[in-house]
Amino acid sequence: MTDTSPAVTDRDVYITRAFAAPRDVVWRFFTEPELISRWFGPRDFRVPAETVKVEPEVGGAYALTMVGIEDGELAPMAGIITAFDPPEYLEVRLGAHSRDVDLDNVVLRIRFADHGDRTRVTLHQGPFDAVDRDLTAEGWEQSFEGIDAILEGAGR
Repeated sequence: MTDTSPAVTDRDVYITRAFAAPRDVVWRFFTEPELISRWFGPRDFRVPAETVKVEPEVGGAYALTMVGIEDGELAPMAGIITAFDPPEYLEVRLGAHSRDVDLDNVVLRIRFADHGDRTRVTLHQGPFDAVDRDLTAEGWEQSFEGIDAILEGAGR
């Protein structure tokens, strides 16, 4: 697949991370609802599996609801898959709304590079204002720690 992603700006989150699993396994973490519910979100949220919806095709839904562990705050995220090329590329145009966040038309682009028994994930998401960009980057870093814990057998 040819990379047609726009340039990264200071309004974007851009993270590259290697996971200790083959590409087809890591791809499943982003496309299978049961797995998404186990790792997605900052540490102070959980994602009930019944709130996760992934319709694995262009035009399909990609949605979930994070629930605050302490206060039950609901933080839904909903989008439409705009590119779907398993197990290499996933793109979603989404919105997210909660007490502190009100986002529309944010594009999430994720590339999965095959390195045998490891996978490099490159995430590019935006545009954001500075506060939402930083909160989103922190949330992704904590989420990725969740994937690492599952892969290491510690669960989350």
